[in-house]
Amino acid sequence: MELPGFVVAVWMFVCFCAPVGGYPNGRVREACTSMVPCHGSSPHLPPEHTITVNGTEFKPGDNIEVHLSGPEFEGFFIQARDAEHLDSPAVGSFVLADRRRSQLLTCGRTKNSAVSHTSKAKKKDIKVYWIAPGDAPKHVQFLATVVKKYRIFWVKIPGPTVSQPDVLSPTPPLHTTSEAMSTSYPVSYISKPFSASGCGSTKFCIRNPSNCDPESASCFFLSFQKEDSSVFIEMSGPSEGYLAFALSHDQWMGGDDAYLCVNEGHRIHVSTAHLNERSHPLLDSENVLEDVSWRLADGALQCSFRRSICLPAYKGRFNLDTSYYIFLADGEANEGGLIHKHHRQPLVTNGPYNVTGLPQDIGGSRSPRLIKAHGALMFVAWITTVSIGVIVARFFKPIWSHSFLFGKELWFQVHRMLMLTTVMLTSISFVLPFVYRGGWSQQAGFHPYLGCAVMALTIFQPLVAGFRPSRHSPRRQLFNWFHWSTGTTARILAVVTMFLGMDLPALDLPDPWDTYGMIGFVAWHVGVDVLLEIHSYCLIRKVEVIEDDRVQILQSLTSAEAEGWLFKQVVLTIYICGNVVFLVAFLIAISQV
Repeated sequence: MELPGFVVAVWMFVCFCAPVGGYPNGRVREACTSMVPCHGSSPHLPPEHTITVNGTEFKPGDNIEVHLSGPEFEGFFIQARDAEHLDSPAVGSFVLADRRRSQLLTCGRTKNSAVSHTSKAKKKDIKVYWIAPGDAPKHVQFLATVVKKYRIFWVKIPGPTVSQPDVLSPTPPLHTTSEAMSTSYPVSYISKPFSASGCGSTKFCIRNPSNCDPESASCFFLSFQKEDSSVFIEMSGPSEGYLAFALSHDQWMGGDDAYLCVNEGHRIHVSTAHLNERSHPLLDSENVLEDVSWRLADGALQCSFRRSICLPAYKGRFNLDTSYYIFLADGEANEGGLIHKHHRQPLVTNGPYNVTGLPQDIGGSRSPRLIKAHGALMFVAWITTVSIGVIVARFFKPIWSHSFLFGKELWFQVHRMLMLTTVMLTSISFVLPFVYRGGWSQQAGFHPYLGCAVMALTIFQPLVAGFRPSRHSPRRQLFNWFHWSTGTTARILAVVTMFLGMDLPALDLPDPWDTYGMIGFVAWHVGVDVLLEIHSYCLIRKVEVIEDDRVQILQSLTSAEAEGWLFKQVVLTIYICGNVVFLVAFLIAISQV
């Protein structure tokens, strides 16, 4: 169910570890060595931009015009390096041709040894001048990183090589292009859907729904197969944005080892990341994955890759021979590959598992057990016990007023028992989310606020009932109205709170039937209430007796109304059966998420 004002906010906070494109002002000294913007994506190939110079030879002190041009781009980073040692520091210094669009940076110990953008304003070309130093190497090559927009960039685009006089031009270094490609994975394409064959015998599998077939477009599938010192991983599911899984020491996001397969304009990018609480994942630029493959077909996304069991050289990558909770999430991604916060709760295993240990075939839950229990208890309390208790007090007082249980009228004892049960169930249920969250949730919108109001009214109602005036007291009518008003307010707020809670990510009952089911229950209860009211009114009209205190709640009804006891009991029986049907349907739905 989607309600205006309760749409989950899109998470747009992006973290950069070597932020070239992440600094609109272009002050990116942190990227002096690698020239790689950690935008969580691999560089695009081949480059669309070119570097040209106005000469091929230089002497110390000479100025060489360097021109970067191509389709519109936002950011850039230009350096000159020893053509025979491209990993070496920047060489020489630059002079600007346009201070509005470019600025000088100091990389290492060489002042003004790099040039970058001053803003995100789109540009098609940049011109600068390079000044050859006195200790220049024999051959110098110009390199540029260009950022077209977030996730679309090219790293170390090779430019021309200029040489000192009387020096043979070097053979074009083959590693120039390969270095620009070093952060990109060798990719192949998957020809068919994954298979569940071997799950539980040769590979560790997680499937949602349980035992679903990964060939089905509605099946979320994650498998791990140990092969010597590495693990081959397959992941698929109904998503056209991204799929991701994470290894965690607990059932909370934060400090986790994550792996993402992101659709970047009909091309899947596979990357590793680190999850820092609930912020955007910190995507890595290191290539720790091998044998990367992917496929997009019929609304399903597939990717597979291999990684070593132990990666001691890579901080943030967990060893795969230890037990972890496993998260599996999906969500939307824009054309540039920027992922949005998953719109529903990730699938989480019920316990920690070692994916390189004994192969298993397990499922998972998108709703924590405590949240399931919270929802189930609230449904029991506010769909059955409260509703039945109100009907009994309102319409069955004359029928059961002459029957006694433990010294009190039967209707009163039944009503009190059902209402105290509601208080107990609501109190237990109220505590569970706080136990699960470890405090207040900032992610649940108005649901927890309304829940607190319902809890307060639930406690307040029986406390006020303990001070009920005697039946013939002049304050009894005022009490009846106040008692009815408080109870009715609590019931209305409880229904609204349940409407909001059903679609929260932590529970997220299936749409749209959860909304229709709740509307059906409200209509069912109101219909039965109206039917019994009409029945009582007809009995009163039959004897032409209209009592002045007819508006009182929990009042004694006339003998004429008591004549319809059989009809009321039949209606009550049908009503209880209907409530049980609604309750069972909701409990089954909760057990399936």
